[in-house]
Amino acid sequence: MNGRQLARTTTGRGGFPGLRAGLKGAAVVVAGLLALTACGGGDGGSDASAKGEKSGDKAPSATRTVKHDAGTAEKVPAQPKRIVSVSVTMTGHLLALDAPVIASQATPPSVITDKQGFFTQWSDAAARNSVKVAYQGFEPDVEKVLALKPDLIVGASSGAENAEKFYDKLSVVAPTLLYRHDDVSWQDLTARLGKDLGVEKRATEVVAAHDKRVGEVKAAITVPKQPAALVRDNQSAMTVFTPESAQGRLLTSLGFTVLEPPAGKGETQGGRSDFAEFSQEKVAATAKDSSLLFVSHTPEEITAATARPVWKDLPAVKDKRVYDLGLDTFRLDYYSAGNLIDKIEKAFG
Repeated sequence: MNGRQLARTTTGRGGFPGLRAGLKGAAVVVAGLLALTACGGGDGGSDASAKGEKSGDKAPSATRTVKHDAGTAEKVPAQPKRIVSVSVTMTGHLLALDAPVIASQATPPSVITDKQGFFTQWSDAAARNSVKVAYQGFEPDVEKVLALKPDLIVGASSGAENAEKFYDKLSVVAPTLLYRHDDVSWQDLTARLGKDLGVEKRATEVVAAHDKRVGEVKAAITVPKQPAALVRDNQSAMTVFTPESAQGRLLTSLGFTVLEPPAGKGETQGGRSDFAEFSQEKVAATAKDSSLLFVSHTPEEITAATARPVWKDLPAVKDKRVYDLGLDTFRLDYYSAGNLIDKIEKAFG
């Protein structure tokens, strides 16, 4: 899938070895730049000095001040040229915006990634844009980020790749923006990124193309009368996605009624608010007659899960109302949301 085409054809922790000197050097550079550009600044304003304007020298790029979910970043390039993503979740959003991502965090390779640890839904777009692996693992490798010489760093402030405790170190390297992605739809996050990165028009186009596709599929499918339980099997427990999760919001936009999680407080991950984990028995009792829509599983895993005694006699299993939403649906962005819509169209069309 071409990330640049909007229409879908099927519509160190603590100290880092050797880092202290590098960060001090970066801090000196930053301090020097701040001194040189002290005349400029402000939200969306230019940092061109009067001397540069009078002499005819090329003025520095305009910068802006951006409020994000871990604080406020100053001197953010109005038109960044070298973005390093310290969140594989955020990378998909950035690529959909045609943002100049030069490198990204990668996860250990698995069934939901390519061989270098990029998510399959956007790995082709990353390859077309020559995106390199910045480092592998969930904690930012600040030394490796520094070596990439970014002019902007974008990451997450929720989930497994939450980079908040590294924010100060990353901010010495380059202006850093961190965002929650668990309590917001991918469309709203895309719109926010578009504003913060100066690509509002592109963000509007991306969301509009998605909304158009949603409208087409909603008109073409027959939505079951039963609620839809969005679940992910963890063998000993079951994760339930809320109606306010990105997955829940997308299903709601297609006309589904998304089941609320069981009553009580379930186990959460990384402070996330879009899903919680409960016992298998509690989820089964809550699901009752709901259709079961499995998030991020192989068909074999779904078969094994629904064969357990607690699940095998549920109406959804007996009536074959169990659906596979695809391996790439745990983290939704423009790419995986499109793939999920295709799955819904095929299953309910």
